[in-house]
Amino acid sequence: MAALAGAMPPEGSCADTHTISRILSSPLSGTIDAGPAGTAMRFVCAIAAATEGSDCVLTGSERMLKRPIGPLVDALRSLGADIAYEGEDGFPPLRIHGRRLRGGTIAIDASVSSQYISALMMAAPLMAAPLTIELKGVVGSLPYIKMTAAMMQNRGVAADAEPLKVTVPNTPYRKASDNDSEPDWSAAAFWYEIAALTAGWVTLTGLTEHSIQGDSEEASLFEKLGVLTEFTDEGAELSATPELFNSLDADMSGMPDAVPALAVTACMVGVPFRFSGVGALHHKECDRLEALVRELAKLGFILDIEAYGTVLCWDGRRRPIHELPVFDTYNDHRMAMALAPVSVFVPGIVVRDVEVVEKSYPSYWDDLRTAGFTLLDPSEPIPEPEQ
Repeated sequence: MAALAGAMPPEGSCADTHTISRILSSPLSGTIDAGPAGTAMRFVCAIAAATEGSDCVLTGSERMLKRPIGPLVDALRSLGADIAYEGEDGFPPLRIHGRRLRGGTIAIDASVSSQYISALMMAAPLMAAPLTIELKGVVGSLPYIKMTAAMMQNRGVAADAEPLKVTVPNTPYRKASDNDSEPDWSAAAFWYEIAALTAGWVTLTGLTEHSIQGDSEEASLFEKLGVLTEFTDEGAELSATPELFNSLDADMSGMPDAVPALAVTACMVGVPFRFSGVGALHHKECDRLEALVRELAKLGFILDIEAYGTVLCWDGRRRPIHELPVFDTYNDHRMAMALAPVSVFVPGIVVRDVEVVEKSYPSYWDDLRTAGFTLLDPSEPIPEPEQ
């Protein structure tokens, strides 16, 4: 939004934001590599298609080339975009020749990714007429669509997000300070997990109860797993309680990024769960549902994927384990961050490819050390605990 308002896009503090800032700080021409950043792929696709004079090939990492983008491309083409697939239809890389899109009314399958909708919304002020987006299917991550609308409103564009329809006028962005940036509630999930597993206290500075982020609802879900939240002037104060629910049944379609932390926590504290509305997790940095099944099996937990891949559940079944787990992270930041706190119960675990946290939370490992965790290279001897 800053770039479309004629300002320099902020660099941010994580790899995804750096990638978007790098791309939008230069002309949209030549080969543009979004790397593993799905956010950059979807947002830049729409902006490049709606920007007159852009001429680029938009590509990404090996995993990114397997992540679907067809619904967004189809929607943009229906608005007049000149986009061609350089490889398999429905997937990057994309050849994009930018032009002014006409606007109007379109329909899009909103079940795969809310980023398709956000991308179209943010590009709409560049179009020749207002844009109406009819949302088809089960709308995933609706809170992110509403968050996009709220941030556009703060920048002078009167976007309106309803459950089945989004409308955006073709009025230009005005330059605005980035005063609606909030600490990341999706990253907070891993500290809720740590509070639950350690029965300790954590302060998350800057988090507020009345947030525009849908992931703020994780506070109520983690309360069922033994973590209470009190909001103060400093932020969210997390504290442990011995009161746990017997089971956890939740529709996670509005906050799918919290599923890895919630699933690991629930298993470790022994609370069976059923998470519905999680089909979109098949198309993240990895297939997170399959990854959670495989990695939690290394701890003896037997998880199931049901309802045609839209439900992740655990009924309490376990089997013995006979060796310390070595966890794979599948180039997925949320898998690494969700699995690391297991060390509270199983000291000595190994997490592979820890650099993946750069994508959204580069200081995660440093913050763990600050909180009292000991992190070692697997080749280093484990020190004797202090008396």
